[in-house]
Amino acid sequence: MDDQAAASASLADALGHHFTRRELLVEALTHPSAVRRRGSARRAYERLEFLGDRVLGLVVAEMLWRRFPDEAEGELTRRHTDLVRREALAEVARAVGLGARVMVSAGEEAAGVRDNPSVLADVCEAVIAALYLDGGLPAAARFIDRWWGARLTASGAPPRDPKTALQEWAQARGLPLPAYRTVATEGPAHRRKFTITVAVEGLAPATATGASKRAAETAAAAAALAALDATA
Repeated sequence: MDDQAAASASLADALGHHFTRRELLVEALTHPSAVRRRGSARRAYERLEFLGDRVLGLVVAEMLWRRFPDEAEGELTRRHTDLVRREALAEVARAVGLGARVMVSAGEEAAGVRDNPSVLADVCEAVIAALYLDGGLPAAARFIDRWWGARLTASGAPPRDPKTALQEWAQARGLPLPAYRTVATEGPAHRRKFTITVAVEGLAPATATGASKRAAETAAAAAALAALDATA
């Protein structure tokens, strides 16, 4: 078996699926920069990413519904949000080894795009969609159960989203809701970084940076809560 065949077999084992329509997997692993190469007939992963996000959400929702039959909707929602967040997707992508298989331009490869958490998360969602389109929901569910099942089993109490926790802290004291403000946006579109500050009456502002506005807001809220804990 040559190196390329061995690599393909290794990926098939990690995905738990042998593709009939291999072009779907190629599309899922194609970065937009590779499409811009002259003469390329490829399509990048964005459309598959859109579908994969919905497939992942459905499968994880059913896993949680079965695993925690006595929990209320709010608790299940918090668990769901934690499991499908981009950081979790990026971690799975690294575990599967998707970064090394993404097709990118030479310039983006030199810039380290293969290790970019946002790109890894997008590719992981696209691969889930490719599995769904090639093998149906069972193929996608097998992959999700394999790589998310341990996370679900290991989870303790429903995680508290920092933004929700900070909002509840303010409401319990009759204060206005936390106000988030974008103070800086840096980097190209596919590697954008956002710096956001959260302000709550009576607290010092907290600032954090993330690969998306949501991630930056969450990190800023977590920083504000950490400051509260330190003061307490």
